[in-house]
Amino acid sequence: MSSLHTSLATIPNRYAFIDAVDRCASADSHISLMLIDVVRFSDVTTSLGIKVGDRFLLEIANRIRFLFGNEVEIGRISGDVFGVIFTGEKNQTQLRGRFERLVEHFKTPMHYDDHAFIADFNVGVASASTQNFNLTAFVSRAETALKQAKENKYENYYFINGHEKPATGRSLALKADLKRALQNDELELYFQPQVDLDSLKIIGAECLLRWNHPLDGILFPGPLIEAAESYNMMQELAYWTFDKAFNSVAELNSKGIDIMMSVNISPTQLYDSKLINHLKYLSHCYGVDLKRVEFELTEDIALTNSLMVKKQLSQLRQLGVGISVDDFGKGYSNLAYIRDLDINALKIDKSFVLELCDNPINRAIIEAARVIGKAKQCDVIAEGIETIEQLHILRDIGLTMGQGYLFSKAIPLNEFIELTNEEIIVGDSPLRKRLG
Repeated sequence: MSSLHTSLATIPNRYAFIDAVDRCASADSHISLMLIDVVRFSDVTTSLGIKVGDRFLLEIANRIRFLFGNEVEIGRISGDVFGVIFTGEKNQTQLRGRFERLVEHFKTPMHYDDHAFIADFNVGVASASTQNFNLTAFVSRAETALKQAKENKYENYYFINGHEKPATGRSLALKADLKRALQNDELELYFQPQVDLDSLKIIGAECLLRWNHPLDGILFPGPLIEAAESYNMMQELAYWTFDKAFNSVAELNSKGIDIMMSVNISPTQLYDSKLINHLKYLSHCYGVDLKRVEFELTEDIALTNSLMVKKQLSQLRQLGVGISVDDFGKGYSNLAYIRDLDINALKIDKSFVLELCDNPINRAIIEAARVIGKAKQCDVIAEGIETIEQLHILRDIGLTMGQGYLFSKAIPLNEFIELTNEEIIVGDSPLRKRLG
């Protein structure tokens, strides 16, 4: 077995790992496959960039290796999903114990500069005798278990033959953390600028939630959001976010900074019958024109057939609230529904931008999104811009709006205000070198 990895490239990819599953099944009478999905890891790459994200992923892989030792096989199934193979007969209690060890181990944060990231996981496990072993069916069962873990209401673990489980002490602790964070004003909004790709002027900002943990510093709040969704506290968290976002727009307006503020919205809010009246109240309370606020929906929410969601989206548009489809192209885009959806913007998923220089298909997808946006008379925004080369290609394609680490990571409001009063400079010009 190999020792700790020095690069993500040395970790077996999906195909090599599935070969390893087959090899282990041929050599042992029992096998268990654990799929480990890092919760909301896109928060890290959006805010700190793909290179820092890869650094965290490498640390996660090595800490999993350290935790389970060299008797297991580890692979990287996809961007933020790892696989672990356990050989020998393992019962449900033993496998659950390994999940709990994993969670406990990763309560120690990983650090980059002044940011900390506590990794939380969705974990699906399949276990089987290797007699009459069917590789495809076995891997499929593990993927089904992971999907169920993501859908579980109270915990992020599922064993494919398991029974309904009560809430764990860990999940209850997360609920207490969320209540404390809200009561003690530990949460904060950070802002990542959206820029005009030609002039590099800031024309908007996306709100991103951060958790000022009393012991661990600034955390990405993925586990807290999961807890909020599990314990029906999402509305409380959302209303806090809305209030802070409107307050921030009002402060920006008072300083003569007139930009669009984007706020992520979850399915829970779109089923909230009080949403429309609450937004009207905030608009009146802070003196903010609702046309300066935009809600970002993930593709799966935007494409739902729910009559309630459609009604809420229609009412939001009537109020002047902008609607954008986030991570466009990442899911299974229903172009017929996109055609009929009244939106202000399509936000191209950063995975297409990050590999733009290496894969001509990514350029073709972005060009197609630009054509769709032009036909719908809506903006097309590129996410995840990190290099000058990507910026030049996007300009060549004809995109005029974008965001990414090339311009700025997500920053607190006071730093964002300072940034709007400065000139964004990218590349290797003498001036940029002097600014450092």
